[in-house]
Amino acid sequence: MASTETQRHNPSSGSQSEALSADDVDAAADILRRGGLVAFPTETVYGLGADATDGVAVARIFAAKGRPSFNPLIVHVTDVAAACVLARFDPMAEALAQAFWPGPLTLVLPLRDGHGLSPLVTAGLDTVAIRVPAAPLAQRLLQAVGRPVAAPSANPSGRVSPTRAAHVIAGLGDRVDAVLDGGPCGVGLESTILRSDPPTLLREGGLATEAIERITGALARDTTPGKVQAPGQLSSHYAPDLPVRLNVATPDPDAFMIGFGAIAGDVSLSEDGDPVTAAARLFDVLHRADALARTAGKQRIDVAPIPEVGLGRAINDRLRRAAAPRPAK
Repeated sequence: MASTETQRHNPSSGSQSEALSADDVDAAADILRRGGLVAFPTETVYGLGADATDGVAVARIFAAKGRPSFNPLIVHVTDVAAACVLARFDPMAEALAQAFWPGPLTLVLPLRDGHGLSPLVTAGLDTVAIRVPAAPLAQRLLQAVGRPVAAPSANPSGRVSPTRAAHVIAGLGDRVDAVLDGGPCGVGLESTILRSDPPTLLREGGLATEAIERITGALARDTTPGKVQAPGQLSSHYAPDLPVRLNVATPDPDAFMIGFGAIAGDVSLSEDGDPVTAAARLFDVLHRADALARTAGKQRIDVAPIPEVGLGRAINDRLRRAAAPRPAK
């Protein structure tokens, strides 16, 4: 089926959902209910959605992405009530959901009996990664589907996450049945992932740790455990085709330079050193840098230093994974 596409519309404006008609959203929801794959924008990145209760549909996500079967998926639902059908909430989880949902926070919680999710969603774990997205278009789609939707980032596994519909189409092509084009994602980083009991950071993301710690107190860190507990914990992830070198203060003529602040580079994450701008641009800049560097005959991508403060920690987490040694194929 041809992709469902519409006029680009900036989600940060708050009227992202106006760019798509009810018929577009209903058609996408019908594809999901029939076991198809639909890419759709959230406030973080574009997700590759499937009916989370349909094992065959979920298996299509893994096949489309080339994703390791042990890496669990995030389940997207419309609200806290829908999440409570699938997972058990302790008091801390309830407080976090009240404070940050809808939004770029994923909670890893114990599965509730009779949850109905495909075992592929949880990768055999007794927990589920779940969130309520804030993007109006994502909410419209979830409401139209009427079922939980499993949706990792809509890109080949280990590659740069998509923040525009064009990234999805370039990376996945006809492996996805439809793409809802809602324009560029407003946050531009995947969700922060927490385990609530005890409060533990599993992945840095689009919600700053400082905001979370105002509720939880100091968080324990478990960003790359020996056993994968949540999405995005593989050591090599978000990788362009070319090697990446980090914390480079002096541009090298043999490398393509991604700048930040006073270090201009060939492209910049943020000319004025704003981490929010850098987060929103990160994956788009990595896509552009990979293409431009190869066109220019460069053999490497260098990245200027990013301060390890606020969203800078999440940006650096993604960059370290992009620069990590690649697993053997």
